[in-house]
Amino acid sequence: MADAEAPEIPCPPLNKEHRFLVYGGLTGWVGQKVVNMLEAGGYTVKGTQTRLENREALIREIDQFKPTRIINCAGCTGKPNVSWCDHNKEATVRANVIGCLNLCDVAFQKKIHVTNMSTGCIYSYNGPFKLQDGSWDVSDNFKEEDDPNFHGSWYSRTKAYVDRILFDAYDNVLTFRLRMPISDDLFRKNFVTKIKGYERIINVPNSMSVLYDVLPLLAAMSNTKYTGLYNFVNPGVISHNQVLDYFREILDPSLTYKNFSQKEHDEHVKIPRSNNMLDTTKLEKAAKELNLELPEIHTAVKNCYRRMRAKGSHKSDLPQKRASDKIATPEPKKKKVA
Repeated sequence: MADAEAPEIPCPPLNKEHRFLVYGGLTGWVGQKVVNMLEAGGYTVKGTQTRLENREALIREIDQFKPTRIINCAGCTGKPNVSWCDHNKEATVRANVIGCLNLCDVAFQKKIHVTNMSTGCIYSYNGPFKLQDGSWDVSDNFKEEDDPNFHGSWYSRTKAYVDRILFDAYDNVLTFRLRMPISDDLFRKNFVTKIKGYERIINVPNSMSVLYDVLPLLAAMSNTKYTGLYNFVNPGVISHNQVLDYFREILDPSLTYKNFSQKEHDEHVKIPRSNNMLDTTKLEKAAKELNLELPEIHTAVKNCYRRMRAKGSHKSDLPQKRASDKIATPEPKKKKVA
């Protein structure tokens, strides 16, 4: 079933007068999904790959396109993983710190709202966690105002620096903390695809983001000009084992995996990884205000797999449908014939 595609992410009703400029919208995984969602909704949107550290280019592009909303999905996560950032610190700073703040500042001066996609991988559990009667008991549930406590990777450190700056400055910016994103396909950046391909995995509870659920919230909150920091994940936590157990139950009964300890994991990856639970009280309140659903993470992952099964998008690692570099505009209304 090579022609199968992931289900489209539904776009909520927005102001038709808006013009969305999406940085990272041409080549970025999440950015392309945002552009495709807005295009499918019939809204005016342009994806761009302009370098955020190039202030003159940003100003020129913004002046030409005249966006009413800017969405930033650009940044440096490293290839093949975040360990790259520890060996390329200056490049990471240019993208994740200088570039991001550059865009927020230019937009601030031009009085344009910015939705900034960041990460929740800036915290780590302070204590133990354990599975009790099918539910995880964890030591921490980090809120938006909590100071970051995870500094194990350069990637997370750069994101934490900007997180704290945007917490106290730039009232035109809405920042989302995405974590371990899951999509309705087996694209290589999907968290499920990643751990399916690992020889061994750790069994640790984490907050995660199912893109089908959270990206409509991004569009609606940008539309309505929400600002500040939001943990951008589905409520609750789910472990690596549980993610794969549900995959086996719903999609592939032949799936197997092996575990290793946290110590063995840390020795293998060299650069530590963040594990945490993020509080979703603020995001759940926003979802309720906007009449959008935000399912609990176990329900969300199962729903994701059921959509994949219905569409057949779990049968191959399909290339993501590229967002167009053209400006997508709504179709003009046809005149009624008297």
